[in-house]
Amino acid sequence: MFDVIIIGAGVTGCAAARELSRYQAEICVIDKCEDVGEGTSKANSAVIHAGFDAPAGSLMAEMNVRGNELMGPLCEELDVPFKRNGALVVCVRKDALDGLQELYDRGIANGVKGMKILNRSEALQMEPNLSESVQGALYAPSSGIICPFILTEALAENACANGVEFRLGTKAENVFRDEQGIWHIGTDKGELLSRAVVNAAGVYADVIHNMVSENKIHITPRRGEYLLLDKDAGTHVSHTIFPQPTKLGKGVLVTPTIHGNLIVGPTAQDIEDREGINTSSEGLQTITVKANEQVRNLPLRKVITSFAGLRAHEDHHEFIIGEVKDAPYFFDCAGIESPGLASSPAIGEKISLLIKEKLSLQEKKDWNPRRKGITDPRKLTMEKRNELIRKEPAYGNIICRCESVSEGEILDAIRRTPGARTLDGVKRRVRAGMGRCQAGFCSPKVMEILHRELDIPYEEITKGGKDGVIVFGRTKNVQGGEA
Repeated sequence: MFDVIIIGAGVTGCAAARELSRYQAEICVIDKCEDVGEGTSKANSAVIHAGFDAPAGSLMAEMNVRGNELMGPLCEELDVPFKRNGALVVCVRKDALDGLQELYDRGIANGVKGMKILNRSEALQMEPNLSESVQGALYAPSSGIICPFILTEALAENACANGVEFRLGTKAENVFRDEQGIWHIGTDKGELLSRAVVNAAGVYADVIHNMVSENKIHITPRRGEYLLLDKDAGTHVSHTIFPQPTKLGKGVLVTPTIHGNLIVGPTAQDIEDREGINTSSEGLQTITVKANEQVRNLPLRKVITSFAGLRAHEDHHEFIIGEVKDAPYFFDCAGIESPGLASSPAIGEKISLLIKEKLSLQEKKDWNPRRKGITDPRKLTMEKRNELIRKEPAYGNIICRCESVSEGEILDAIRRTPGARTLDGVKRRVRAGMGRCQAGFCSPKVMEILHRELDIPYEEITKGGKDGVIVFGRTKNVQGGEA
């Protein structure tokens, strides 16, 4: 019996878990995937939006601006890399310049600070590789870039350290409340009971909500495709470059990543498949065309991979956060599309305060807000790095040459709670496989470490989930063991 069960271990669910861990309560997070952050949280623009795009007075605007404000202190506490690199919304047509003023006015109404409208000369001075067609730009210095994987993992790790239980690989199949007011969550691994439920199920949040409420909601998976460029292209722009937004979203952006790459995208295509994260030649071509309208000479020959993610687009394009009227003690965090990543600290704060009041929870005196990230030997002085290797020789064994990732970092990623259990889990935590060869050379070595550390057969090691099996059987026996 739990006080709170959170359905969904993406950045929103993990933010809620971390905030709720402040209180004396039994809390559990469940997710159908084998790791945290396997949905929208693993495939997005990795941008912390300033808050000028959402309609004034909307919950989306409120959460975006508050989340942006909280992000800096949160990342300091959780040892998460974060940089306020600023954003430029670029106008390439004279007859559309009024749109920049509209965005500026909306940002002021939303409480965004430090914005400025730039003329053509000022914009080009700030970003020399902007299109020759640039007429002006809106500059928002509070916008930033982050690693969404590390943020989600850090929230989960800190929640675990403060007593939250994570049950990954556990799918919620039905939800109902009995006559005694207890919520029953039927899963593929048995039934769980709770006083309260938080629905943070991403593109499935409407499915979960509609199990318990007569007031139905509807979420459309909106697919966004991206191109990721090598670090050689990472300095082509220094700010996040947006086109002027449309009804389908903020458009195709160009931005450096926190790790030094360049990312271009996304597209915006409404689909029915809630697992439809395939890319398409048409989508990638659209990215190329749209991005070149804002930024010239994009080094697209430096592309090292493409990927797609799904946004949980609610029909009214608004966050749904709070207790469901006809389902007491059931709380929605639904329709969390962009700017969901930026909003996540605020959403976690808001939902935890609502539940604290509803359940009359008391604060813990020993709550620890801090988490130490995985040691990155590349950031140490040579003296400190050599000292680390003397103490822990695994840090001197390089597994991923593209990203210079050591065995020591991979071991740390696996041994954490919740830790990496798949190749993608390792990849997201320490970037083994993120480089030019895209895991072409380091995968066997990472599999060997997973096999050894988790004591599981090679046939059970997956790329990223139950269906991502890599090894299907052994081909021969060799002297001294099997191959």
